[in-house]
Amino acid sequence: MRLIEEQMNQAIINKDHQWAKDNTCVQYIPQLDESFIYLHGHHIATYSHFHPKVIPNLGTLAEWPTVTTKSRLRALGVDVYTRKHVTYVNGEAVN
Repeated sequence: MRLIEEQMNQAIINKDHQWAKDNTCVQYIPQLDESFIYLHGHHIATYSHFHPKVIPNLGTLAEWPTVTTKSRLRALGVDVYTRKHVTYVNGEAVN
């Protein structure tokens, strides 16, 4: 895992209200008890602190299935990969 991804995860754990480094940003919303994760300003995932789980933004992933997007999602624990130009999350194709 890259240093920026470790720092991103730490910002989520700490519920930092606003953390950013390079192309990655985490914003914690206390009213929702959720952290929103952004890459290049695009929402790639939400982390629910109440029900500890990551909810990937499949729309963003479908538009930008880049190596960096997938790396950030993997760092969050999302099972994401590409085979034969098709991106999958948890074994399901992303359209």
